[in-house]
Amino acid sequence: MNNASSVALLDEAPDFGHNLSEIRDGLSQKHKVLPPRLFYDQYGARLFEEICLQPEYYLTRTELAIMQKYSDQMAGEIGPGACIIEPGSGAGQKIRILLDALDAPVSYVPVDISVEQLDACAHELSAEYTSLAVQPVVADFTQPFQLPLADVAERRRVVYFPGSTIGNFEPRSALKLLQRICKLAAPEGALLIGVDLRKDPEQLKRAYNDAAGITAQFNLNMLARINREYAADFDLSHFKHEAVYQEMAGRIEMRLISTVAQRVRICGSVFTFKAGEYIVTEHSYKWRPDDFARLVSAAGFAPGPAWFDENRWFMVQFFTAVNASFQQSSAI
Repeated sequence: MNNASSVALLDEAPDFGHNLSEIRDGLSQKHKVLPPRLFYDQYGARLFEEICLQPEYYLTRTELAIMQKYSDQMAGEIGPGACIIEPGSGAGQKIRILLDALDAPVSYVPVDISVEQLDACAHELSAEYTSLAVQPVVADFTQPFQLPLADVAERRRVVYFPGSTIGNFEPRSALKLLQRICKLAAPEGALLIGVDLRKDPEQLKRAYNDAAGITAQFNLNMLARINREYAADFDLSHFKHEAVYQEMAGRIEMRLISTVAQRVRICGSVFTFKAGEYIVTEHSYKWRPDDFARLVSAAGFAPGPAWFDENRWFMVQFFTAVNASFQQSSAI
């Protein structure tokens, strides 16, 4: 049986007005910021796939190697008949390794903001795993949204959160997101999460400033998208990409630096930039294992096994939901 034709997208994506308000608010701050979800239009999603192939970008290949080596152990922790929910599912490369190892998973709920990539990936997976209910959701998973889980409410819910995406959140925001995940998974569910670890700052800087310039294109594409979708007039030739490592905070900071003094219009609003002023487009925190376990435990999870690569650059860890301070929900 081929169930690819039965895949239907649940659209919970932010609307035009919400995004525009967030853009205006972010660029009105003393230290300008833009939301990272704006990276992921169709072109941005493709660029991120290219980033993952760059020799400097160790994260994807390192996590894939961990998954390939230890997926049977991870599947043993998850158990049979689970519902797998993946926020920020992307191209769906890592989930295939997990699905191949799992015992009779019932459903897979990929959640992503890039509708084109999500739709294509969901149909591919539905065709490959014909006994699996694939239920894609278009959404910004950093905001509350509904999940199509009514038919599997009694199944064990396991949130698979790879790619060290949790590192893109400030620690307080990361805790709030993990609390929402715990609410979704409780009382019998779990979290399987990938985390990038502290390491040589020079290695980190190279990873986010690749020699081929793909990360720079990815970063600048955010401005190109705002031009296309929000009637803006950013001149991309007057901005440059930079990624710096902030040792005290333990994070990479992605920036778009204005190389000249300029004014930019967005849907009738005007924003001024000084030469050298920058927009922060993303943070990427790097964790120590013990600190990360404390963070996730504070959200209501009990730490389980952790798996590392031989260099201990990256970690995938399993947590069990044990202390959600609210009732189980179908929202995240």
